[in-house]
Amino acid sequence: MSVEDSVYEILIKLTGKDRSEMTPETELTAGLGIDSPMALQLLFELEEALDIEITDEEAAAMETVGDVLNRVRQ
Repeated sequence: MSVEDSVYEILIKLTGKDRSEMTPETELTAGLGIDSPMALQLLFELEEALDIEITDEEAAAMETVGDVLNRVRQ
């Protein structure tokens, strides 16, 4: 499974949204309804699934699906 597929799988599981509703421009809060507790869960699951560490500053800068994809690809 690619990194991108992993990110989308986590977002689908977390939000209950369909993959077709997500583009790189989709906002995490307004577009997917991710609130603060869900954002923490997203970070935890990304770090766990992809064996990465996301700093608080990086997390704060992630506003769209594309931002998440760019961070995990680094």
